[in-house]
Amino acid sequence: MSELSKRSNTINFIERKASSTAFKKLYADGMGLVEETAAYLDGEGRAEAKRLSRISATLYAAESMRLTTRLMQIASWLLLQRALNAGEMSREQMMTEKEKIRLDTSSAKTNANGWNELPETFRLLVNRSLRLQAYVCRLDQDLFGTEIETVTQAAPTGNPVGSQIELLRTAFASR
Repeated sequence: MSELSKRSNTINFIERKASSTAFKKLYADGMGLVEETAAYLDGEGRAEAKRLSRISATLYAAESMRLTTRLMQIASWLLLQRALNAGEMSREQMMTEKEKIRLDTSSAKTNANGWNELPETFRLLVNRSLRLQAYVCRLDQDLFGTEIETVTQAAPTGNPVGSQIELLRTAFASR
């Protein structure tokens, strides 16, 4: 049997997963998280942020920008994959557009000064977005061989100076 025949008979489980009901669920979950986060940040989150200390409010502002950026990048990836699955884009078109997407948005460390003062709902949304980003990164790597360094929150180290430096980085990261 020739190499071409072997390849044409090979089932690519990852590509099948990306066009299956599992992808439809991932798409729905991802877009649902985008909507849930937007509703929270525009409503309850806005009110909760006003009650935060100055340090926590700064962290909240920086982290909410990272959160929305992360979710918009994930949503873009999901929309491109859906367009590819529906035949609305060729693989080449999708790959060209995919190059514009960054799936490596970081987050403040859980030991950053003020992190524990952030509203619980907000922290949960950040953690859910990080888990979704890690999953999409793995799927992207499996589908396209793209190496993306996944970003997760680091475990607390107990270094108070490090916490202050991290807070400064967080506060000035978008400038």
